[in-house]
Formats: sequence, C-alpha cells, structure tokens
Amino acid sequence: MSSLQSLALKAPFVVLFFAALVFPVLFVISAPYGRHARAGFGPSMPAKLGWLIMESPSFFLFGSLWLLNPAFGSPLVTVLGAAWLLHYGQRTFVFSLLMRDENRQQPVMTVVMAIAFNVLNASGNAVSLTARPLDLPFWLGLGLFALGFTINLHADHVLRTLRQPGETGYKVPHGGLYGWISSPNYFGELVEWTGFALAAQTTASWAFVAFAFANLAPRAVANHRWYLQKFPGYPARRRALIPFVW
Repeated sequence: MSSLQSLALKAPFVVLFFAALVFPVLFVISAPYGRHARAGFGPSMPAKLGWLIMESPSFFLFGSLWLLNPAFGSPLVTVLGAAWLLHYGQRTFVFSLLMRDENRQQPVMTVVMAIAFNVLNASGNAVSLTARPLDLPFWLGLGLFALGFTINLHADHVLRTLRQPGETGYKVPHGGLYGWISSPNYFGELVEWTGFALAAQTTASWAFVAFAFANLAPRAVANHRWYLQKFPGYPARRRALIPFVW
C-alpha cells in the first residue's frame, strides 16, 4: 500500500498546480468543445465517445482503488465512495448516452488532458479517504452533495430537452436556477464537490474543489458572454455562475 499512499500525498498538489495554471488561461482561451467548439486544436473525435473515454477513469480507477482502500467498509468511506460512483456513473454512462448530437466532435487533445486529470484526481481521492466518526461536517457535506447532484441533473435535463427531435441550434434555457444564472449545471457540480470535501476532510477532495472552480468558473463566464452576444434581450438579472453575485 506504500505506493498508493505516496500517490495520495502527491496527486492533490499536482491537481492544485494545474488549477493555478488553467484558471487564468481559460479566461483567455475557452476550451474548444460544446458551444465553443472551433477548428485549430488538432484532430477530433466523436464527442459522445470522447466523453465516455475521458470520464471512465473517474469511475473504474476510483472504484478499484476504493475497494483496495484499507478503510473500505467503514461507514464514511463506504458512503462517500458510493456517492462518487453515483456521480461518475451518471456522468460517464448516462450523460454520454443521452447526448443528442451524434455529429458533434471534440478535439482529441481535450480528451487526453481530461484523462490525465481524472487519473490523478480519482486516484488521490480514492486512496486518501479515511475512516472517522460520522460527525456534523460529514452530514452537512453529504446534504450539500445531494443538493448539488440534484441541481446538476435538473440543469442537464433542461438543456437536453430544449430542442425538439430534428431541431438544431441553441435556445435560451428556462426553469430552476436558469432563472438566476447561466450555468446552473456548473454551479451544481461545485456545490457537489464542496459537500464531498466537507464530508471527506482530505487534501485531495479540497484540491478537486479548487480545480473544479478553476475549470468551471471561466467556462461559466464564457457561456454567459456567449448568451448575451447571441440572444438580444437575454435576461438581465442572470449572473454567470453564482446567483445574485457573479
């Protein structure tokens, strides 16, 4: 177990390094997928396949190392591991299968980068989970995780059902937190992983929160700017990521 313990100590700091690196860069260069897809980033592949491949380490690698964790079977480690797999089971398999645009492409480069991050992140979090009493931070964190997961699922459902069969293009989403922010799916993820970190109390889990914010906050700002430019009369009260704030 010594090599896994070494990984648990090192991986979060690599994740934090990449968080500090990508945060300013993504405010200048929007990641080239989805509504921000564009040429000039090398070869591409079907977006549905790319998503399935790049999210798989977060499910399979985490699951394998979680089962090997000496604290596996303790209530905290068991519940938080199951919560992680619930999220990434949905993101890896359900989300990718429900993607509707079969012709959408994404750069292979983004898939490779996501795989590298997910290997580090999944490994560090699976190995670093430790048993401790189910205290107040655990229950508060688990509640936040459930809330964020629900917000994320609803936001994705709204986006997925905006277009009727055969329709193409983008529309302005409405309902739920879309009344207040442009990217409630990202807000939901941040709430989820903040809750997970509060419950887990590990360096790896807090490093994940930092990276998630560094990755999703610039994306939310880019999405908000895109909506404002594309749709005249876009609701003025909406913020990019945090209701009433930003």
